[in-house]
Amino acid sequence: MEQFKIRTYGRTELALLYNPGLTDYSAYRKLMQWIAHSRPLTLRLEELGYDPRRRTFTPLEVRAIVEALGEP
Repeated sequence: MEQFKIRTYGRTELALLYNPGLTDYSAYRKLMQWIAHSRPLTLRLEELGYDPRRRTFTPLEVRAIVEALGEP
């Protein structure tokens, strides 16, 4: 298995790495629920300038998510 790389990911692309058995939409919703339920992660993403309307996660945002949730 290939090692996970910190880079820019599309929201759904990253969500499917965490939830490969779900549909695109369900995987995205599940990832966003995990983020919403982690106050430290939510605050960190806000510090990094996360915009929920943007369709990608920056490498810094991906690193914060992986630090909070573990590697997909």
